[in-house]
Amino acid sequence: MRAFLFRRAVQAVVVLLGVSIVAFILLHLLPGGPARAELGLRATPGQIRAFDLRYGLLQPLPVQYLDWLNQLIHGNLGFSYKQNQTVDALLANNIPRTLLLVGVATLLALIIAIPMGLYQAVRRNKPEDYVLTGMSFLFYSMPSFFLGIILIVLFSDVLPWLPSTGPTSQAPLWDQIPNLLLPMLTLTLVTLALFSRYMRSSVIESLIQDYIRTATAKGLSRREILFRHVLRNALLPIVTLIGLSLPGILSGALIVESLFNYPGMGLLFWNAAITDDFPVMLGTTIVVGVAVVLGSLLADVLYAVLDPRVRIT
Repeated sequence: MRAFLFRRAVQAVVVLLGVSIVAFILLHLLPGGPARAELGLRATPGQIRAFDLRYGLLQPLPVQYLDWLNQLIHGNLGFSYKQNQTVDALLANNIPRTLLLVGVATLLALIIAIPMGLYQAVRRNKPEDYVLTGMSFLFYSMPSFFLGIILIVLFSDVLPWLPSTGPTSQAPLWDQIPNLLLPMLTLTLVTLALFSRYMRSSVIESLIQDYIRTATAKGLSRREILFRHVLRNALLPIVTLIGLSLPGILSGALIVESLFNYPGMGLLFWNAAITDDFPVMLGTTIVVGVAVVLGSLLADVLYAVLDPRVRIT
């Protein structure tokens, strides 16, 4: 188990270094270079040279990368001249809201998708299976922004039950629960469709295994077979899927946050893209890359816990 975790941790470090190299290259591919991107098109040659001297941009690229990597390790992601704040301060204010949105939506999707997929597998090729499969395909194929617009029209216009915008950043989130419901519902429905389809396929595959026939021959009830044997093995692909689907969930959160004006990391990135705030865009990219790598590492660890055979591979 320790060797397995060590290998996965080393792989995660290598991937993170790769992410940092890509981000560093993007930083130097900005139109006009980092100085022009930071200071704007009206910056004079003297201002650009002073900026390059201040941040060591006239040094060799390997030296620049090591200095930049050292700043990343210490939490220095740059400075946004357009918002007059450090990037790490902006992210620190917005990441908790995105974590709340993504975390609650993913948890709700799993709570619904696991029993839903199990039920569909047991009732395979029955009318209820076809209905749930159709709903899953509908939500899975529907763009998150289009689904959000439909929910806004339905629950804010036709049935004025919920506000059409997300919470504001001036008040605590727990005082704005109605404003959270539509963004969370949008992201939950899109994620639910993905998890339920994989859960259904995984349960169907487990039901045809030899150990299920053995358990049936021993006289175990249908309920015992499903919840003691099938469910644990069927959850293994879902655990891996959680880590692999994290980029898609975060990209969906970006669209949902911009649609509902939800003050999170996705809206921060959206506004930075509109205003050409490159330091914020690169800082957000690095944070998302780190989150994806850590999510995959966590999925590997949980997979090893659920399946002891992985520990010796």
